[in-house]
Amino acid sequence: MDQSRFYGGQFLLALPGMEDMRFAHSVIAMCLHDENGALGIAVGEEIEGLTLRDLLQSFDIDVRDIPDRPVLRGGPVEPRRGFVLHSLDWSGQDMMQVGTGWGLSGSLDILKAIAAGRGPSRFLVALGYAGWGSGQLEQEMAGESWFPTRADADLLFGVPAERKWAAAFAAAGVDASHLVSGAGSA
Repeated sequence: MDQSRFYGGQFLLALPGMEDMRFAHSVIAMCLHDENGALGIAVGEEIEGLTLRDLLQSFDIDVRDIPDRPVLRGGPVEPRRGFVLHSLDWSGQDMMQVGTGWGLSGSLDILKAIAAGRGPSRFLVALGYAGWGSGQLEQEMAGESWFPTRADADLLFGVPAERKWAAAFAAAGVDASHLVSGAGSA
C-alpha cells in the first residue's frame, strides 16, 4: 500500500535552502498532486509590465468595465499559458475544484466572464505553472526545498503577492524572518 503524501489543495512555501532560485520565496498553490506528478500555480510574484487589462485586450476582450490588477508569474512551465485561481462562486466546464474555497480554470470562458462582470468574486490570473513529474515533488519534499501548509482562500486572494510568503508562514505559526538555510549541529 502506497503511503505517499499528496499536497493538492495546500500551499508549498519555498524554504531558504531552495536550490532553484526561480522559486526563492515562492508560494505555490498546489492544484493537483497524485502518483503521476504535480501541478501548482506560483502566487507570490507579479509579472512586471503586464496587467489583466493588457492580457484581456490581447484576446480582444472588452475591458471597459474591469478594474485593472496584476498578472502573476505562475511558474516556469508554459509561461504563455493562462490560469485563473478563483472562488467557487463561478463554475465553467473546465473548472477544477482544488481546495475548500478555491478552484482552477484555464479557458477563455472565465476571462470573458470576468470582463463581463459575471465571473468569480475573487480571482488571481497567472501565466505559466510549476510542474513535477512522477515522484519528483516527493524527492524535493525530502530535502530543504519546501514547507507544506494549509491553503487558505483569504490568504490566497486577500494578501498582495509580495507579502504572501511571509504571511503564509505566519499563518502556519512560523516567523519567516527567523528561517535560515542549512541544518544546524549540536
